[in-house]
Amino acid sequence: MLADKRIAVIGTGTMGRTIAGGLLASGKVRKAHLVATARSRTSADKASRELGIRCASDNAAATAGADVVLLCVKPRDSGKVAEGLRSSLRKGHRTLVVSIAAGVSTAYLEEALAGKAPVVRAMPNTPCLIGKGMTVLSKGSKATDRDVALAREIFLPLGRVLELEEKHMDTVTGLSASGPAFLYVIIEALADGGVMRGLPRHVATELVAQMTLGAAEMVLTTGRHPAALKDDVTTPAGCTIAGILALEDGRIRSVLARGVETAARVAGELGR
Repeated sequence: MLADKRIAVIGTGTMGRTIAGGLLASGKVRKAHLVATARSRTSADKASRELGIRCASDNAAATAGADVVLLCVKPRDSGKVAEGLRSSLRKGHRTLVVSIAAGVSTAYLEEALAGKAPVVRAMPNTPCLIGKGMTVLSKGSKATDRDVALAREIFLPLGRVLELEEKHMDTVTGLSASGPAFLYVIIEALADGGVMRGLPRHVATELVAQMTLGAAEMVLTTGRHPAALKDDVTTPAGCTIAGILALEDGRIRSVLARGVETAARVAGELGR
């Protein structure tokens, strides 16, 4: 679906560069069909050198004739940027707008675009940088299943992709997009435990990181409930159940769940 599509990436921050780089690495998009923008000419030149594609500082010019526009800007800037694209959306040419702005609804963007383009909302996360990301898509009122399929093709090179109703997107942001930061804190804390017991810091960190990776793969590959996988490790009167009880003394479950709840609530306020 992407072979002949002209794609404009508006904003070359971390996620904008990640998405552009993933598309290029996948081989599904030709460099000549991909353009990006940045706030300043200096930033545009830097992004152009890093990605090997044309990068400009004029959003309207970059999106003229584009089949897909990826809005990779901060939530507070998304409405103004979308309004600025109205003039570049040609009548009779269908342009799909895909926004990764947290907390910004498809209805808001549709209005900002004066109804000139269908909108699909996407929420990727930073592991997309290494092709291990998680992206959730939600279509606006004007978007079709084909639009969602096109958006899916864009994010598949970066990891897994799901589609959900838009009412879930703030929760997705709090869980999937903020979640890596939560896990980094957990990884650091577990490594601290290893250091306390005498392991060198780099060894403890490697052990925890690989363990985390393997445990996550077990959940995804087996399809079993995490509780069942946990029970496989917790033998009667063993060390694992003793450690779990210590974690439960610290209310680890409710603390982590509340972290997601709080992040999701704040995510919903970002676009206001």
